[in-house]
Amino acid sequence: MLKFNFTEIMSASMILFAVIDIIGSVPIIIDLRQKAGKIQSEKASIVALVIMVVFLFVGESILNLIGIDVSSFAIAGSFILFFLALEMILGITFYKDDQPATASIVPLAFPLIAGAGTMTALLSLRAEYAVQNIIVAIVINMGLVYIVLKLSTKIEKWLGKGGIAVLRKVFGVILLAIAIKLFRTNVGV
Repeated sequence: MLKFNFTEIMSASMILFAVIDIIGSVPIIIDLRQKAGKIQSEKASIVALVIMVVFLFVGESILNLIGIDVSSFAIAGSFILFFLALEMILGITFYKDDQPATASIVPLAFPLIAGAGTMTALLSLRAEYAVQNIIVAIVINMGLVYIVLKLSTKIEKWLGKGGIAVLRKVFGVILLAIAIKLFRTNVGV
């Protein structure tokens, strides 16, 4: 019997929202849209959702296959989230991918939306929350991602560069706190 926990759903949703950072990615989305012409919002959102749900279930099996428990992965994930948060707060880049040539599913759904940080967060969340609550959080976030992708040009005009920068820093601080909590929870401190 599935029991949904509103607190877990909201907490997982906020964590995923901070990690995916779709608002902070608006400038990248705008750039991709200008280079490729059109972004397929529906397709990108659905593909990212499928990738995340599949990884939520298969990711732990892959870890078990290579002999790593979820808590160890969650601790490693807390470091990744920590560095992602530092990137958001300080405006520096620790890891840089080559700029994709097109705005196809590859640069948008993966790795922009469902990238390494998101995968790490999913397995880390799995160590703390019930799977059904994480799935609801994924669906909520993909709905938000879809809306942002559809309205990215309007959002950019409405928020302006300063507004986007402020949001990115606020979610960076939230993500930093989440990384520290995740580390403390899985280390047992």
